[in-house]
Parts: sequence; C-alpha cells; structure tokens
Amino acid sequence: MLPAYVLLDLETTGATPTTDRITEIGLIRYEDGVEVRRWQTLVNPEKQIIPFIEKITGISNAMVKDAPLFKDIAHELLSQLQGAVLCAHNVRFDYGFLKNEYKRLGSTLQLNVLCTVKLSRRLYPEYKSHGLDAIIARHGIVCVARHRAMGDVEVMTEFLHIAEAEHGLATLKATAEELLKSQSLPVGIDPQLIEDIPETPGVYLFYGENALPLYVGKSINLRSRVLSHFNSDHSRARGMRIAQEIKHIEWIETAGEFGALLLEARLIKERQPIHNQQLRREQQLCSWHLLPSADQRPLLTLVTQDDMTQELLGTLYGTYRTKRQATATLRQLAQAHALCPQYLGLESGNGPCFSYQLKRCKGVCCHQESPELHYLRLKQALISHQLKSWPYPGKIGIRESNAKNGKSAVHVFEHWCYLGTADDHDSLEMMRHTKTAFIFDIDTYKLLLKQLNKPGLQLLQL
Repeated sequence: MLPAYVLLDLETTGATPTTDRITEIGLIRYEDGVEVRRWQTLVNPEKQIIPFIEKITGISNAMVKDAPLFKDIAHELLSQLQGAVLCAHNVRFDYGFLKNEYKRLGSTLQLNVLCTVKLSRRLYPEYKSHGLDAIIARHGIVCVARHRAMGDVEVMTEFLHIAEAEHGLATLKATAEELLKSQSLPVGIDPQLIEDIPETPGVYLFYGENALPLYVGKSINLRSRVLSHFNSDHSRARGMRIAQEIKHIEWIETAGEFGALLLEARLIKERQPIHNQQLRREQQLCSWHLLPSADQRPLLTLVTQDDMTQELLGTLYGTYRTKRQATATLRQLAQAHALCPQYLGLESGNGPCFSYQLKRCKGVCCHQESPELHYLRLKQALISHQLKSWPYPGKIGIRESNAKNGKSAVHVFEHWCYLGTADDHDSLEMMRHTKTAFIFDIDTYKLLLKQLNKPGLQLLQL
C-alpha cells in the first residue's frame, strides 16, 4: 500500500492521553507491501486498571505488574516506527497516547499517520458504520482476540487484504495517498474547505451534529489556527474531544485582531458553545463600591452587575463571580494592608477587633487610627482593582484596516460598552446617533482597556 507502514493498536487504562496510560502495544511493520516484523508487549501503566477497562480488554493489574515501563521500551518502539507511516483504526487516539508518552520522557514524536477508519469510509461509502466491530461483521473477519492489541492489528491487516482484493492495489494506494495529504482533518471535513479558509484575521466556528457550535475561536491567521487544532498532540483531553466531534467549519473574516476578539466574545456569549468556558457571561458578576465619605459605615457595599451604572464605575473595585469570592478577596486585602475588618463590614461588634489584638489592625475600631487615614489606606489598597471611569465625553470609534483582505472597520464604544462594528459610512452614522442602554461587560472592558494602551491606535471621537 505504501513504501513502509506500521499497523498499530494500543490498549490503555482509559480514553484521556494526559492522565491515562498504555497497557499493551501490538504492531506489524510492512515494507513494499511485505510483512517484515511483528512486535508486541504488555506495558506497566504505573497506575491501576479499573474493572470496567479490565472487563473490555481482559488485561488485569496482575498481568502488567511485572511488564516493562514505557520508558524501558520507548527506544525499541521508536525503531519499529522509524521511517514508516503509522496506521491505526482511529489513529488520533493511538497517536495522541504515543505522543504524550514520549512527551513525558522529554521527546517529541513526529510521524505521518493514516486512519483506517477514514480509509474504510472512502472505499466503502455505502456503509454507515466503520468501527472494527462493523468491519468484522461486514467482511466476515475472524478475530480471536478482540480488544487485545495484536488481535485488533490482525483485523486491520485482514481488512486491507480484502480491500485490495475488492478494489485493486492501485485504488488502495491512491486512496491512502489522498488521505495522507489531508491526514489531520476530522472525518467528514472536505480538504477543499480548509483550502478556502483565508490566512487573515477572523473568527472560526466548529460545529458537530446540530446548529449550535461546539467551539468558537479567533486568530490573526484563520487557516493556520484551524489546522493547528488538527495537527496538535492533544495534550489536553478537550482538544481531542473537539477534533473528534467536528462535522462542519464556518469562519468570519475581520479587519484585524481587535475585531476578531470582540466578535469571538460576542458569539460565545450568544451561542454558548459547550467547549468555550472562559468567555461565557458571568451572571453573578459583582463589585465593591467605595462610598465617598470616611464617616459612613460600611465603607464598602457589594454591587451586582445589574446595579452597575456608568456613574458608579470610578467608585467600583474588582469584578467577582460571587459575593463569597468578593468577600474573600477583601479579607486578603485587609490582612495585607492592616485594615480593620469591622470598618470594612467583614465583622460585627464594637471596640477593638480581633485583628487589632493580633496587631493586624492599626486600631480605627478603638480610636487608635483616624477614620480618614484608614479610608485613605483603604483607597490605596484598592487602587489596582479600580474600574476606570469612561475617559471620553461621548462615543469613540477604533479603526482597523487590513490590506491583505481589503477590510476596514470602525468599532464603536460608549461607557466601555461595545455598540457594534461599522464597515461603511452609513452604518457608522447610524451608530453615532443611536442611544443604547448601559450594560457592563467585564470582557469588553478588559479588551478595550488593553487596546487603548496600544501604540498606533486609530481613535475617532464620535
């Protein structure tokens, strides 16, 4: 089929390459279509095999107790794989485990890979299922050791012999070579689709079986970033799950990275992709409000996201997911700056607080420090957490242009709120005169604050 290829199968303690380990390896190496070597070994995974996995594979903890560690067979395995295409049924799984095992040893494994699931799909499109059990049933293959490494490799070997007999060697080789050209793409993704993705800034959306996206991402080079999802070693389980679930890809070009960041954040909040966690809207967002007078107690009150107004911004400190998190942070600040828990409303009571007795409070609670001085020290402790007031008299626009795709856009903001992106004069004029409600979004706030500090900013006063 290929000048040199290795049919390989692994048995493992589970499905996650970063936390699970290999328990058995079986392979057959072919050169110029001729079998030249068979090699198999149990591997001590250095962790327990759970009963569920033992029931499937038949490999017990007792069987691998005295087996070699992966590090002991790593060099020999590498010699078996050297200069060959790695072929496996769902090769992402096996290759992901091998790469992570070598990574633990400080090495990087780089191989060309071929998935025999994809090969079956190309050669037998009339069939719906292409797992090993389906192939065994479809072609009447006899398997004496299912879910054991060499047993499953022998099933793949027999499948290739049958495919060659039914389709001819030339067709088998041509199909394998075609798959190698697009070896990293998930099943069902047209290689031409990847070629159509531009090398420009924008946002991409991965879809599974339904209309809700699995994942939304952004990049200054869309094609490179999308391909990176399929070429990675899946050092995280989530990366492998995403790659396995993708059925369709869409993308939206932008004029620059800032536009891509804004669009990514908006789409994640609107669509709630299952594999995006960081940018999902925090409904419980709250902040500390510092009252303007040292005589008012408590000096700090919690303000939820719904209560935030543009007038309050300069007096708000920190953004927290819960009141508990806000209180914990304030306690840490109190300890670090010798502030009084009673004056901050963290403790009830009158007279010297417990922290004062431990010499962790300077005594505003018992008239050893003036409220004014304590108030100034509190403001100083909070300064790095302060949400900034809007520094402009009205709306602003940030212009982005991209010579590569000819796109130009103006992103419009007011009071840290993102109002939208205008790509022509009429839409910009409409945004200039449109009134919108103030809804504070911490992600937009952080993105804009960072952008305003960048050199070469094209800022428009609207």
